[in-house]
Amino acid sequence: MKAIVIHGAKDLRIEDQAAAQPGPGQVQIRMAVGGICGSDLHYYHQGGFGAIRLKEPMVLGHEVAGHIAKLGEGASGLEVGQLVAISPSRPCGTCMYCHRGQQNHCLNMRFYGSAMPFPHIQGAFRQVLVADAAQCAPAGGISAAEAAVAEPLAVCLHATGKAGPMIGKSVLVTGCGPIGVLSILTARRAGADLIVATDVSDFTLKMAKAAGADQIINVAENPDALEAFQTNKGTFDVLYECSGAESALTAGLHAMRPGGTILQLGLGGDMTLPMMAITAKELRLCGSFRFHDAFFTAVSLMQKRLIDVAPLITHSFGLDQARQAFEVAGDRSQTMKAQITFAD
Repeated sequence: MKAIVIHGAKDLRIEDQAAAQPGPGQVQIRMAVGGICGSDLHYYHQGGFGAIRLKEPMVLGHEVAGHIAKLGEGASGLEVGQLVAISPSRPCGTCMYCHRGQQNHCLNMRFYGSAMPFPHIQGAFRQVLVADAAQCAPAGGISAAEAAVAEPLAVCLHATGKAGPMIGKSVLVTGCGPIGVLSILTARRAGADLIVATDVSDFTLKMAKAAGADQIINVAENPDALEAFQTNKGTFDVLYECSGAESALTAGLHAMRPGGTILQLGLGGDMTLPMMAITAKELRLCGSFRFHDAFFTAVSLMQKRLIDVAPLITHSFGLDQARQAFEVAGDRSQTMKAQITFAD
């Protein structure tokens, strides 16, 4: 089989590897589609992010879906030929955080395509993958391309769950890449009333509008636009900060109502924040990292057509076009979600 392996910044290779066989409780999956995520792009462009650096070659990818090819002994609830979305989250189940129900903070997490531990956790951008049956969410009724969006959608569902009751709330979304646009969809599904979205790209803002944002603002063209929402101590109950930019978070929190909740999803490095404003407004600053059970909820919502992710999939490339796919995936003037197909 072939796999997409990163060796260093801009050193992406398509390599032949042996296909593993499923063990007890496992399944072998013939991969159909994989979506390129922001972390994949960091490995491709910079060889890592922050203190996390590549120390050995690593198969990339964690937004994937495919068809069951073989069932290992004891693997139940799945059938050969069945389309499944594959959760990249593989907590150990035995550490203190797993026991507390905080599996996304597992001390021994094996998250596909991660250079955090060493040896690195190899990813899922390969033609054949062996996974635990428990990772697989049956995805009948939706396309493989849609099923591969379950992972980023789960990130946004996990974050939305931290915001508390959303019905009738006013929401600001800063940064309209895939996570930002999926946050718009999840906030609306949860009952948000007013949704305002900001970005520096007209293309991503157009996608945000199509996803249901009531108002879009290009802050590159109008950097002071959020000042209009600061009257009477602020407008927004919830801020989804999806850009990872200090300037976006700072501008957004000044437009928050007292007692509002800031959900920090964007990963852009450390920030210096106006803590006195956060204190005076009694804002709740809440980090949101990965997910666990929300993955299966994401697939269910797509199957029920309660959340439509298909418009976000703007580009599809064959496996032999992987390098081109990675170059295009980070271009926010034309791309929302770029995917790779793994069929022979």
